[in-house]
Amino acid sequence: MKGIAFNYNSDTQYVSLILLPGDMEKEADMDWIKNALQENGYGDFYLSQKALKSACDKANLCFKTGDKTEVSAEIAQLRHAEVDFTISEDNLSATLRLTTPYGGRMPNAITIRNLAYKNRITRGVGMRHINNLLKAAERAEPGKVFEEIIAKGLPPRTGKGCRFIPLVPNALERILRPQLDENSKSDLRNLGDVICVKTGTPVLRRTPPTQGRKGFDVRGNVLYPKPGEWTDFKMGTGTKVCEEDDNILLATKSGMPKYNDLRMNIDETFICNGVNVGTGHVTYDGAVLVNGDVAENMRIKATKDITINGFVESATIEAGGDIIITEGAMGKVTSNTDGYGCVLIAGGSIHVQHGQGIEIKAGKNLTVGRQLAYSKVQSGGSVTVGNIQKPMGNLFACDITCQDKVEAGTLGAISGSTLKVDFSEGMSALLERKESTEELLRQLRENNSRHREKLNVITNRILHKGLENKVSEAKSLLTNESALLNWLEQKAAELATMKEEYQRRICLKANKRIYAGVSAKLNNRNWRSEREYERCRIRYEGHKWHYEPDTSA
Repeated sequence: MKGIAFNYNSDTQYVSLILLPGDMEKEADMDWIKNALQENGYGDFYLSQKALKSACDKANLCFKTGDKTEVSAEIAQLRHAEVDFTISEDNLSATLRLTTPYGGRMPNAITIRNLAYKNRITRGVGMRHINNLLKAAERAEPGKVFEEIIAKGLPPRTGKGCRFIPLVPNALERILRPQLDENSKSDLRNLGDVICVKTGTPVLRRTPPTQGRKGFDVRGNVLYPKPGEWTDFKMGTGTKVCEEDDNILLATKSGMPKYNDLRMNIDETFICNGVNVGTGHVTYDGAVLVNGDVAENMRIKATKDITINGFVESATIEAGGDIIITEGAMGKVTSNTDGYGCVLIAGGSIHVQHGQGIEIKAGKNLTVGRQLAYSKVQSGGSVTVGNIQKPMGNLFACDITCQDKVEAGTLGAISGSTLKVDFSEGMSALLERKESTEELLRQLRENNSRHREKLNVITNRILHKGLENKVSEAKSLLTNESALLNWLEQKAAELATMKEEYQRRICLKANKRIYAGVSAKLNNRNWRSEREYERCRIRYEGHKWHYEPDTSA
């Protein structure tokens, strides 16, 4: 098109459009001018649409009126890539912001790294991230913006607090960890010696807190960690701090050690070689250790742990702590109101090597070494039959109420004897707590809203000076009520989470097979096996029970 020319100024890097209305044969067309810029090698330059339109409108007006005045305007510009850096508030990361060039040059990775150094980004710069961004930018259209974190600092790691290491094992831990023979194989019959410590025996060690790990930010500053904190011993009964080493706890009396909740207790221990008509019943304020059998119709009651290195036959064992029976327990199922001749009741966990015809009430977990049959179980935790790492024992013909998973090698029996597992008790308790908390929360919300509205009405009025103290007290009460409301809302959320976790946790797991006659129950949701299943898991999800084959090796 005649009357149109371009002029590139290498100093300003602008392209000027020159329009001569006297030489133009028709009105200037913006699309034609854009194509002409492309043909003249300026197609990648930054084009100002506003400047181009203004120049064309002015030249077209002159063309129509016969005015031959030259029209000139800078409409395009060569722009190199723009590089900018942003550092986070904590100085632990730096972001590169790259705008692709309009016909100009693209920086290389070394140039960007040097620019980062000039911006005081001196540590944690990753060349790989820079190169990845440049590769993506090379294929992009002009003016596209890319952002990438190219430098990261290392936050300091807070030191760990004191650790408490028991120097003597709990009796239950010893039972669940059989000794190794000379061939490094587990001997399930060798459960080690019963641990009873003497006065002056070290029972607990405290390790010093760590100093933590230093860090750095992208500006090269060293970030110093917060050291771990010293934690005092939780002094249990029968212990004292060693005078020569204040990180060691010593026993002040002979007895059975029990470590729980970071507290080591040395329980007074009654030791006998069996319980029978010759010894009489045993009632003791402390721990009881029986190196022998417990005869029929005998009773043992203790406020702490009871450990029996022998067999229990139709006896009643009641402990405030754990019950450990290294051999087995057996009782007769009677038709009278007593029900079971052998009863085990523990505030903590119960371990028995094998059991039949017994009633078990455990505040925590129940572990059985080999087999449990024809028994009634109430457990506040899980029921495990077999080795604790991979239970392969037998569980059948039992009525079980528990609040965690039930795991064994075989669930049920080939004869089809019923095995009932009811998980409802724990869920009912949770639901009751949840409903009462939500009802209380609802009432408190209504009261808080009503009190807030009334207080707003009062504060918006002109009050007598004598009432200012009363209003101030009312505001303080409202603040306390709001704090209580927030705390109660957190508790309601925690209970909802506990309900979901409980449903995820409960299951039946068979590491060999499940026979017909096994049932699981959660409130009004039931599952029953009508045939034999190979190793599998029965879990609860979405308000119903699901069968899930175990495909692990």
